[in-house]
Amino acid sequence: MSSNNGKIGSIEAETGEAYTSAVSHIDLMPQPVIAHARDLADGDTILPHSHAKAQLIYASSGVMVVTTDTGAFFVPPQYAIWMPAGIVHRINTRGPLAMRTLYVRSDAAPDLPAEVCVLKVSRLLRELVLSAVEFTDGYAEGSAQERMMLVILDQLRLQPTAPLALAMPRENRVRKVAENLLSNPADNRRLEDWAQVAGASARTLARLFQSETGMSFRTWRQQLRLQKALELLAEGRPVTSVAIDLGYESPSAFIAMFRRTLGAPPTQYLPQS
Repeated sequence: MSSNNGKIGSIEAETGEAYTSAVSHIDLMPQPVIAHARDLADGDTILPHSHAKAQLIYASSGVMVVTTDTGAFFVPPQYAIWMPAGIVHRINTRGPLAMRTLYVRSDAAPDLPAEVCVLKVSRLLRELVLSAVEFTDGYAEGSAQERMMLVILDQLRLQPTAPLALAMPRENRVRKVAENLLSNPADNRRLEDWAQVAGASARTLARLFQSETGMSFRTWRQQLRLQKALELLAEGRPVTSVAIDLGYESPSAFIAMFRRTLGAPPTQYLPQS
């Protein structure tokens, strides 16, 4: 495992064990928050692993998909994922990724979320995280560095959650529909049509989507399209092209959905020149 410039080679990034062994010392460090920088290449994968400390996994540039037993979380640069201690997760990159992770001692912030969630990252928190990675060797109690880390914890408490999780159903019939839509998010077939594919009644399929994912069929499909839209926008695809590729009748309908869900136009998620 190479640690030159905080980079993981694509082969080495294939094993969660190799990655966790490189950062295992962080779990033993006494400071309330420790930051760690790691750069990954396009297509790198860190296989399922977990940590003894909670994490804020943030990419200052690039896009990642973080997968847990409960679903997939698409994380663009303006966001981070909060990962409680002990949760097994997998990370896949979508393009080169500058990953900047905070490891939080469990007793340092017991009021932070107990479940995995995506957080909107303010400009202030972003700059604090980027500064924090300069102190990877730890810092003294009562030092300016420790005070900055405590400010980070305060800022974490203020960040709003974002609807960027996509729960994957496990029941065979509803999973069949979900996998079809994952392959083609633009498919506009109605619930009644998908019920025939699943071999169930429309009422049963609707009930299964709600019980398996916590969302209605319509909301789940919208969430899938939102995640795919963020991925395409991060690649620099024009908004009109993204709208068409995802099955929207018009760019304006896509933009309205995007604004309603994330509170900002899709152009805000295009790469910054």
